[in-house]
Amino acid sequence: MTDIQIPSIDFAVVLQLMIVAGWATVLLLLDLLIPAQQKRITAYLAAAGLVASAVAGFFLWNSNATTFGGMITLDNYAITLNIIFAVIGVIGIMLAVEYLPRHGIERSEFYPLILLATTGMMLLGQGMDLIVLFLGLEMLSIVLYILVGFAYPKLSSEEAALKYLLIGAFAAGFLVFGIALLYGATGSSSLTAIASALKRQTLVAESYTFLLAGAALVTVGFGYKISMAPFHMWTPDVYEGAPTPVTAFMSVGAKVAGFAALTRFLIVALPLQAPIWVPIIAALAVVTMLVGNVSAIAQTNVKRMLAYSSIGHAGYMLLGTIAAGAGAFSASTLGSRGIEALLFYMISYALTNLGAFAVLIALEQRGEAAWDLADLAGLWHRHPWLASALALCMLSLAGVPLTAGFFGKLYVFTAAWEAGQTTVVVIGVVASVIAAFFYLRIIAQMFMQPSAREVTVSAGMDLRVGLGLAVLGILVFGLVPTPIIQLVQQSVLALGS
Repeated sequence: MTDIQIPSIDFAVVLQLMIVAGWATVLLLLDLLIPAQQKRITAYLAAAGLVASAVAGFFLWNSNATTFGGMITLDNYAITLNIIFAVIGVIGIMLAVEYLPRHGIERSEFYPLILLATTGMMLLGQGMDLIVLFLGLEMLSIVLYILVGFAYPKLSSEEAALKYLLIGAFAAGFLVFGIALLYGATGSSSLTAIASALKRQTLVAESYTFLLAGAALVTVGFGYKISMAPFHMWTPDVYEGAPTPVTAFMSVGAKVAGFAALTRFLIVALPLQAPIWVPIIAALAVVTMLVGNVSAIAQTNVKRMLAYSSIGHAGYMLLGTIAAGAGAFSASTLGSRGIEALLFYMISYALTNLGAFAVLIALEQRGEAAWDLADLAGLWHRHPWLASALALCMLSLAGVPLTAGFFGKLYVFTAAWEAGQTTVVVIGVVASVIAAFFYLRIIAQMFMQPSAREVTVSAGMDLRVGLGLAVLGILVFGLVPTPIIQLVQQSVLALGS
């Protein structure tokens, strides 16, 4: 009887994961000792755990190691993503601290659930095996199903959760079937092993068909998560029905995590097949940009408008992915330009969208929604600081200079242009012009229209902190983008090493 060798575990590789997941478990127990009237203590403790995870990332910088038999990796790309996820989680918690009790849905498990969702995001960012990517996606999805329905017994929240559950299960089926086909074609679920197998040998026609079908199904599975057209139809209903802090958290966290996993899958596992998948992803990017931005024009509900806007921004992010596969990377770095652009866009989009939803949260009172475009009329005269913050977020989403969103779009457009995707870039610019209409319409409504009705605003210290962090990031990265550009460049060099 042969001895089974259990591979050694490098705990440094999963340190950030362990901090967040372990702290979520501890927090569930600590919460039993916290009085019901002081549940914000749980929120602050959850935020502290995310900050600790982000700080650990700085100490792990320039690490390049794997563990669990190469299934989980730690490089600067993964560390940068983990820090982004931690920041998203902290701001999301700050937006929820006052919202939950105000709407009568303050339940202490909310904050550990945010931590567990962040753990799923980190798994997607660090996964080097399709099995790990599936586990990360399902961990994130299951937690989000619960958070979307957190406003029980509010019917719109329950309906949104059910829709999200059904669509998520459907997407998971695509992903699992795709993984099975890829394993059948290459004999492995490891991203690097798949790439190695494709380099070593030429697959027979049947196996190559399985490979392409599996890659397509995996892309569809992640396409649902990132709201890529035509797999986007769930997005407006789920975003509208979910509690607004949950909408803010999932609109950026799930999208960033999905893109991180999809891009690593395509670039690491299927670089030789780029001539096949790049045109397909480019076509999907065009459809996504146009569908999201054109559909947003007809919306008078600001929350639904931001949902369609997020679909359009998924199309812009896809430009970074296709730039990577189309040859924007050098042979030694897997083409850093596209991934650099994608990472920068992720950061700018996350801060901007969180800021926009923070303003919507401030406009909600006593369980009533104030999301109609008319509710924003005259906001400048009633609450100038709130109107200014939302205006800055809209300008950033539109890609106006001196905002983080401008450099994000400039980066992805430049990367795609250098990769030869001229037509896609031109369509992206046209889509941006279309999008500018509904973003500027909101600004005009706030600054140029008289108030249609008085909307009570509630923005305590926690919400102000969350909104302030987002606004500060938009301004700093828009005025001084060089440090964050250098950060993403270092991250991508690690990805290609």
